[in-house]
Amino acid sequence: MCDMMTKEGFAFSFDPAACHSCNGACCRGESGYVWVSREEIAQIAHFLDMDVERFKKDCLKKENYRFSIKEIKKSGEYLCLFFDAKHNRCAIYPVRPKQCRSFPFWDRYKNKDNIKEVCKECKGIYPHSS
Repeated sequence: MCDMMTKEGFAFSFDPAACHSCNGACCRGESGYVWVSREEIAQIAHFLDMDVERFKKDCLKKENYRFSIKEIKKSGEYLCLFFDAKHNRCAIYPVRPKQCRSFPFWDRYKNKDNIKEVCKECKGIYPHSS
């Protein structure tokens, strides 16, 4: 726990070293959305050496006017399309979306009522004493 991360407004600290042993808890579980911007779409497509339109068709789902990364249902849970379950890591880590880079410091977790939720999802969370 040497490199604990904190952010103003959050009642917890985060130990990124926990990512090495969590089996991708934030990349799997219930169905959800990983929103990607136009810039992120272009970056990920380039990283994968894919044409942007092919990437959108093969890897994204459109929800109204926004795009989200597709999921794969496996053994009763949903996995991000880019979660490499064999190695428990993100296959597009260097260009992962902002939503992924900012986890667990999402605005919803500023509310102390939601800390239990993020603690269940991420074993690197250490709530501050009140």
